[in-house]
Amino acid sequence: MGRSGVITFKGNAMTLEGNDLAVGSAAPDFKLIYADNGLQALTLADLKGKPSIISVVPSLDTPTCAIQTKRFNEELGSLGDKINAVTVSRDLPFAQARFCGAEDVKMRTASDYQTHAFGTDYGLTIEELKLLTRAVIVLDADGKVAYKEIVAEVTQEPDYSAAMAALRMLV
Repeated sequence: MGRSGVITFKGNAMTLEGNDLAVGSAAPDFKLIYADNGLQALTLADLKGKPSIISVVPSLDTPTCAIQTKRFNEELGSLGDKINAVTVSRDLPFAQARFCGAEDVKMRTASDYQTHAFGTDYGLTIEELKLLTRAVIVLDADGKVAYKEIVAEVTQEPDYSAAMAALRMLV
């Protein structure tokens, strides 16, 4: 099911695949892949037990996505191990790891490159581009959606203050 009128990319209307994820609903399970001594899986179960922020970007190799990832990495540092933080894109896990090493990013990155199920299940795949749209999702310790922002213009940054405030309410 496609949803139009939610986002634009460089001013052009785009369609999001999947259903809209509602605040208060249980987050769908997922299996993302990250590079750490080989390829590893990250699932929703791995995040449960602590509040989590999921920063979703189209590609770490673009300026706005790099800014978003570095900004959340910096702001989340003060919360230490009280939270889970992950950036999700469709970049290959090795490219994500290279980016984190080059940019001194400590937060985990994980990729939806294998099945694209995360993007579809969370309603975040841009149908025309087959990339993830820019979004921020905050989950409570039980895996329920406490906050969600889908950035209306993909080339713009998210509302960092609102996302951080929602996360801090759960810590």
